Amino acid sequence: MKESVRIQGQLRAYLQWPLILSAFLLAANLAVGFVNPWAGMVMSGFTLVYVIIAAALFFYKKKHILDGLVEFSSEYAWVQKQLLYEMAMPYAIADAQGRLLWLNRAFSEIVHEEKGCRKNLNALFPELTREFLEGIEKRASVHSSFEGRFYQLDIQPVCLDEKQGMHLGVEHGGEQETLLAVYLFDETRILSYEKEIDNQRLVAGLIYLDNYEEALESVEEVRRSLLSALIDRKINKYISNMDGIVKKLEKDKYLFVIKQQYTQEIQENRFSLLEDVKTVNIGNEMAVTLSIGMGMNGDSYIRNYEYARTAIDMALGRGGDQAVVKDGTRIRYYGGKSQQLEKTTRVKARVKAHAMRELMDTKDKLLIMGHKIGDIDSFGACIGIYRIATSLNKKARIVVNSVNSSVKPMMARFQNNPDYPEDLLMTGEEAAEWADANTMLVVVDVNRPSITEAPELLKQVRTIVVLDHHRQSSEIIDNAVLSYVEPYASSTCEMVAEVLQYIDDGIKIRPAEADAMYAGIVIDTNNFLNQAGVRTFEAAAFLRRNGADVVRVRKLFRDRLEDYKARAQAIQNAEIYRDCFAISECPAEGLESPTVVGAQAANELLDIVGIKASFVLTLLNGTVYFSARSIDEINVQVMMEKLGGGGHRTIAGAQLKDATPEEAKDRLKEIITQMMEKGDI
Repeated sequence: MKESVRIQGQLRAYLQWPLILSAFLLAANLAVGFVNPWAGMVMSGFTLVYVIIAAALFFYKKKHILDGLVEFSSEYAWVQKQLLYEMAMPYAIADAQGRLLWLNRAFSEIVHEEKGCRKNLNALFPELTREFLEGIEKRASVHSSFEGRFYQLDIQPVCLDEKQGMHLGVEHGGEQETLLAVYLFDETRILSYEKEIDNQRLVAGLIYLDNYEEALESVEEVRRSLLSALIDRKINKYISNMDGIVKKLEKDKYLFVIKQQYTQEIQENRFSLLEDVKTVNIGNEMAVTLSIGMGMNGDSYIRNYEYARTAIDMALGRGGDQAVVKDGTRIRYYGGKSQQLEKTTRVKARVKAHAMRELMDTKDKLLIMGHKIGDIDSFGACIGIYRIATSLNKKARIVVNSVNSSVKPMMARFQNNPDYPEDLLMTGEEAAEWADANTMLVVVDVNRPSITEAPELLKQVRTIVVLDHHRQSSEIIDNAVLSYVEPYASSTCEMVAEVLQYIDDGIKIRPAEADAMYAGIVIDTNNFLNQAGVRTFEAAAFLRRNGADVVRVRKLFRDRLEDYKARAQAIQNAEIYRDCFAISECPAEGLESPTVVGAQAANELLDIVGIKASFVLTLLNGTVYFSARSIDEINVQVMMEKLGGGGHRTIAGAQLKDATPEEAKDRLKEIITQMMEKGDI
């Protein structure tokens, strides 16, 4: 082998330098001889001796130099191999398929295999699949675990090419053999430290009693302090069990702080305090309910508190009796089983009406907008706000792009009517041109920006007011100056009717306007059967006094024969799932508004004995529309939110694009099963 070794590169040049210098010395000898022949002859002797020694070193000592080089390289390679084998970092070499070819001592001790084993990496670390290994073209990392410890695996492909030799990375084309250099980094301790740091982080939370005043009024005066003390005890005990602190801010508001390590536990038991506080009973006719908002994983304690404020607002906006956890950008909901009771006091309605009046006084124009494919509640609320604006001498226009067929007869009463401007109803594009810096936007019957009639107006107009009775979801209109969202209200028309009575004295409502608002209440309450409270009937009475005609409204909403047959077919084909859920499909062919018919069928299915919730699916233009209804026990809003929809506790809906009715039914049944297993139903 030594004879086959050739001296190349810098070492070869280094050995050739004496011969090169010999040429310079001969040239110097000739120059000296030219000047002085005797001196040249004397120097020639010395030059000859130098050339002989240089040639001897190059030709005769070369073999000894090679022997030394080979011996050094052999010893160096052996030392290098030993250092690699004894290296503290686990290191191994595998082929392109993941079979181990060689591993050092540290790697061997971890996987309990000898250095000559042919075991596949996938058998040790399941994340290293064959497809993953074949797809590696440059250094890659993957996290895995083995025997209870966690590792980061760094994998570096090494290519062996006959022409280019050994190089890192993978080059396409040419004949080459690929090996994988695998490094193991034990990150168990780092991960445990990170987890411990996360566990010790503080989480901020707020607890609000939903019906504190109402519950106290249902108890004898001498026992009211006892009721308050029992509630305090329940809350303090619950937080103290998690080594947290709780502070009473007001008579019905609490602030608590716990370590993050307990959040998993309280989420797994689904905030048992929500049900525990309902057991407080010292003769009170009304069970106490509370709402919880919790903020975590913010970049500061202040941010966690802001998250908690946002969470508690969402819990209250969704009807109370539930917990909302805001984990960064992620929001989770728990509870919400109880029916939210309406508040008999109108203080909030009066305060919101006065605030709305102050905002209107600063503007000259009003745009009023509902949700897409507006229903009669949305249109009636728009008409009510229009009457307020015109009574205050403001120019007002209603944004309408499309409505369902049931609204068109009512809308026709306002079109081509000399009592109203020709452009009373305008599209979203026309409204964008009509609006200016002195315009206010009122959004009714919706609080999700994506399903408003013209979402672009929310960015164009700065002064925005929201009036809605639907429960809030994680998507809200966050730039509203004034937000009046009351989930206990039967309809937005009911809320607008109350605002009408407080915003200004002497507002005269025309019969057509009273009909539109009265119709909104009738349709949303299903003829005063759903979500109708004392204030609902008071609002209806106010509208009746102002000219609303029950017979006229009934005539406007009579069914077409095709709609009636389709609704009957949906009821006939209903499937009873889990003994209490009615699921059916409504035909859409030949109907003007198939989704409206589906909603009507869902309402009628609730009249069947034993049915707690009904779901009617309608396939229209490749999208499956859900109409969900319940009476009191089931929160269909939470169920529809899992399908990307939302709504009210007893009235909700959702849409599934690119799905068949059968697939949608299977998805719905899966959600029902999961919620029943978790105890949400």
